Amino acid sequence: MSTTEPPLFGLATTAMTSESRRTNLSLILSLVHHRGALSRSELTRATGLNRSTVATLSGQLVDLGLVYETAPTTTAMIGRPSPEVNPSGAMVALAINPEVDAITIGLVALGGRVLKKVRYETAHIPSVQEVVNVSAAVIDGIRSELHSRYRVVGMGVAVPGLTRAADGIVTYAPHLGWKDEPIARLLQEATGFPVWAANDASLGAVAELLFGAGVGSMDLIYLNGGASGVGGGIVSNGSLRTGAAGFAGEIGHTLVNSDGVVCHCGSIGCLETEVSLGRLQDLVGLRGADIDDVEVALAAGWNDVIATEVNAQLDFLAIALSNVVNIFNPERIVLGGFLATLFQLNPERLTVQVASRALHGPREVATITRAVLGSSLLMIGAAELALAPLLADPAGARALTTSGLTPKN
Repeated sequence: MSTTEPPLFGLATTAMTSESRRTNLSLILSLVHHRGALSRSELTRATGLNRSTVATLSGQLVDLGLVYETAPTTTAMIGRPSPEVNPSGAMVALAINPEVDAITIGLVALGGRVLKKVRYETAHIPSVQEVVNVSAAVIDGIRSELHSRYRVVGMGVAVPGLTRAADGIVTYAPHLGWKDEPIARLLQEATGFPVWAANDASLGAVAELLFGAGVGSMDLIYLNGGASGVGGGIVSNGSLRTGAAGFAGEIGHTLVNSDGVVCHCGSIGCLETEVSLGRLQDLVGLRGADIDDVEVALAAGWNDVIATEVNAQLDFLAIALSNVVNIFNPERIVLGGFLATLFQLNPERLTVQVASRALHGPREVATITRAVLGSSLLMIGAAELALAPLLADPAGARALTTSGLTPKN
């Protein structure tokens, strides 16, 4: 018995050391990715690791091509200057967002920086195969650049519909007319890159939590309004709540008007039937236009007709948000897309309406704000899907980036 104990003990020690290294590399890379350039001293304070360990880990990440070090930008310090650790702009993820009127393809680097974005407008609602074909064609157009300048870890897809996290199958996207569509598999076959897919609003919640209006918040609700309706993302205790199959957050199907119209889902009076981007666009004669242009036009042309429609939509939004406040007790509610426009046009009305409907305790801690990442929001959120395996295991980066240079046959 005693002759076997030393080898077993040795193996256990090696495995534990390897796991500890993986965890610490992940911690350092995640901090730099989410916070931007950090000095070694700042990383030491943030992680609780000693200086020599941080220096070793940073060096390993440099060797992996995931970060690079620069001279310190601050000279007013005691002791030896500490190099700054920066996320590599060469390590990237592709991002896809299909909508009813366009397909957007982006390239996002570590650090959440959007390097490229192509919005391909469609004359009709695109099918899954059309999304795959357009995305593959755009990617093929920049493939030589991807091969020479970047290391692509994979692709994330932000889908305006119920998307199963385990296999990237869109079980139902009513505005797109998709049902049980394996978009992740089809895109992977067409491009050769590993692909992950999830609901767009959930990914928007992640993006705002990590890089936008939600930074520093542990309990947050993100609500996005777009051409394909209204969706939500729920962050509780710092983690995205996806539900058993990845379908959580469909706040757009909250009942807000029992005398309303029939929704795509079959119910009556859902939030997304009562708040509508199309009606806002029609008010200023900009049907199909970008929401930023619509917001400018609404503010510039503000009159009684616009005010009546905007306030009616805000009142229905307040009903849904008061339910959200009561159920989830968030500290922040972040509004994106045209919901942010509604809020911007009359913030006091929404705030007062929610406060008047929600319970006293939860409403006291909830603040409402608009998203700050703008049109880059879903690109950043989708890219985070593809970057997640890299952040979890940085030493596996080489294996992750050897695929995806040519389409699969």
